[in-house]
Amino acid sequence: MVLPRPGSGFRLGLVRSGHGGAEVGKMAWRGWAQRSWGCGQAWTPPVGGRSYEELTAALAPSRLLRRRFNFFIQQKCGFRKAPRKVEPRRSDTSSEAYKRSALIPPVEETAFYPSPYPIRTLVKPLFFTVGFTGCAFGSAAIWQYESLKSRVQSYFDGIKADWLDSIRPQKEGDFRKEVKINMAFVYSSIIAANVFVFCLWRVPSLQRTMIRYFTSNPASKVLCSPMLLSTFSHFSLFHMAANMYVLWSFSSSIVNILGQEQFMAVYLSAGVISNFVSYVCKVGTGRYGPSLGASGAIMTVLAAVCTKIPEGRLAIIFLPMFTFTAGNALKAIIAMDTAGMILGWKFFDHAAHLGGALFGIWYITYGHELIWKNREPLVKIWHEMRTNSPKKGGGPK
Repeated sequence: MVLPRPGSGFRLGLVRSGHGGAEVGKMAWRGWAQRSWGCGQAWTPPVGGRSYEELTAALAPSRLLRRRFNFFIQQKCGFRKAPRKVEPRRSDTSSEAYKRSALIPPVEETAFYPSPYPIRTLVKPLFFTVGFTGCAFGSAAIWQYESLKSRVQSYFDGIKADWLDSIRPQKEGDFRKEVKINMAFVYSSIIAANVFVFCLWRVPSLQRTMIRYFTSNPASKVLCSPMLLSTFSHFSLFHMAANMYVLWSFSSSIVNILGQEQFMAVYLSAGVISNFVSYVCKVGTGRYGPSLGASGAIMTVLAAVCTKIPEGRLAIIFLPMFTFTAGNALKAIIAMDTAGMILGWKFFDHAAHLGGALFGIWYITYGHELIWKNREPLVKIWHEMRTNSPKKGGGPK
């Protein structure tokens, strides 16, 4: 077969009809494609004294189409691009747009693994939040039942010991002393737990463990337990001191309103719920990062007291001469945290603060009636289990 020279027309060496011409044309096209596209061995017979390069330059398509054909043929011949590896996402503390808060630990060497399906990341934390909240209030109801039963038992034991002393009127200050002792035990236990975890942050060999389990981050591999443990975790001494001072200031009021058992259930549930709100905000905005501190739970305590006593007078610790009502203080705090969450301020976890405040308002307004007032069925079940349980001697009661 002889191919025509450029510009000379189709006059020489063409087979016009029959299968022979088609087969020869296919062989020529296949040989040229294999040679120019690098897909198999070349078929380069000399053609009319012209070199193969001249023939290719005359008949090749445009450069753009040739690149497209090359890509297509290479894919077809097995030359595929290597798959990209999914690299773990590291904390973006090195970027100029991110300024790490002094209240959180340095996490430059910590790798986070954000899920390609962010909504699925919230499923386990949601179930954990609901389950833990239910367990907290159920345990508080049983705790209150056991405490009242112990007091009644102590009363009747006193009657058996000395009925004359038992019928004497109780001193007015005895009950108040008992309440003060209970309140002191409650918030001193919380403060002791926070101080203990703060000391653990000072141990260099525990840094990775503390970051993994005592900071809440939806991009971390551990999602549920940090929602509770981070409530007792503080890296900065100033952060811990400020939170514990606010807790101490409002603890007597909240315990008088709710009682120690209900207060502990609200406090622990608030820590988990505020962290879940923080998870939702981080997943929704894509601003991943670790959070820690009792601020979310303490905001629940503050909001509950301010909602219950809106006319109470408050003051700032460093400016005691300026006073304001509790209701106005709560409005200002909610406005500031809402602005911080929308604008992406990173000094505080404003989403956790806002979630804790809203939970405190809801619980005082509706939650106490919906949850705590309906604990009677659970207490009855527990009472039947206690009364129908066998004695220590082995026989039924």
